[in-house]
Amino acid sequence: MDISLYFRHLDPVRFDIYQDQKNLLGYKINRFLKPEEFPDFSNCNIAIVGVEEDRGSVRNDGCESAPDRIREKLYELRASGHPYKIVDLGNIIPGATVQDTYVALSTIMIELLKSGVFVIVLGGSQDLTFAQYLAYQKLEETVNIVAVDNKFDLGTTDVPLNSNSYLGKIVLHEPNFLFNYSNVGYQTYFVGTEQVELMEKLYFDSYRLGQVQRNMEEAEPIVRNADILSFDISSIRQSDAPGTGNPSPNGFYGEEACQIVRYAGMSDKLSSFGLYELNPLFDNHDQTSHLAAQMLWYLIDGYYNRKSDVPLKSKAGFIKYHVTLKKDGQEIVFYKSSRSERWWMEVPYPNNKSRYQRHHMIPCSYKDYEVACNDDMPERWWQAFQKLN
Repeated sequence: MDISLYFRHLDPVRFDIYQDQKNLLGYKINRFLKPEEFPDFSNCNIAIVGVEEDRGSVRNDGCESAPDRIREKLYELRASGHPYKIVDLGNIIPGATVQDTYVALSTIMIELLKSGVFVIVLGGSQDLTFAQYLAYQKLEETVNIVAVDNKFDLGTTDVPLNSNSYLGKIVLHEPNFLFNYSNVGYQTYFVGTEQVELMEKLYFDSYRLGQVQRNMEEAEPIVRNADILSFDISSIRQSDAPGTGNPSPNGFYGEEACQIVRYAGMSDKLSSFGLYELNPLFDNHDQTSHLAAQMLWYLIDGYYNRKSDVPLKSKAGFIKYHVTLKKDGQEIVFYKSSRSERWWMEVPYPNNKSRYQRHHMIPCSYKDYEVACNDDMPERWWQAFQKLN
């Protein structure tokens, strides 16, 4: 399929200025600059897709102009020694309706994902996560979504799809290919106890902001389990990221956001990343665009530091640990990678649920192993067991 029909090329005046700056990302990334020269993505690792769409935003009109502002700052950053194979496909031409834009994004992502390309989506509003998800439905893959967000965006059944309700629409969508959803960094005063209880009933994972900040390393196995990561820029505190229509004085620090997305980039499972809700109209000296660009730098750096050590097909290179809980006799099998020292837990599942095979190895941390050794059930294992059985 010719996906070039969906794109508008980048402005050469702004983005074709790096010919003599070989140490910058602007030189390393193959950009769509001429209408007749759409980049070949067949041999690339990463594709950047801009989506200038904010018709589904809530109190954040103007976020559609974010993609090019982020690009300007990203291209000015120094390249590392990685063998970059990155294409910037430009911006999707907005559809006559927001639903048309969703279809365009999901169609483009299907082609990119089928080619084994890691997709970076620059929004736009966070309801575009719904379009990210639709691409995997077409590929008939059950997926895990991780959202870095200060709220859950569940909405209600009577609210149309928008940036505050996209998750509820994904949960209710049929056919449903969502295996798990995890929220990283929610703030209780934005969600309330009822939504927290609903997340528990759905066997979804949610981690409060303070809980994650106390030990940032515990965020690594959460994002390592994601196929889709959706990052709401308003999850970062206003002092670090003022450029959004829904700011909050509390949230992640900028360096914490960079750490989370680097963890995400290093995950062999993650295949698409969306950065949403950045609004240049509210930004201060492009501070938020600078931060977003640096987050993408860390995401890309993480990608080129992947270890290819997921213990699904082969267990070679892994140390296997058996822990039997005295309370109920349940045996939990752990795997530790000799290459990266990352941990996984194996969760049994019925033979008639083969579609869940790729989800029975649950990323975890050494702390989960310690919990099991102390004769307690790791919460990650129990939640996955309930979903699989």
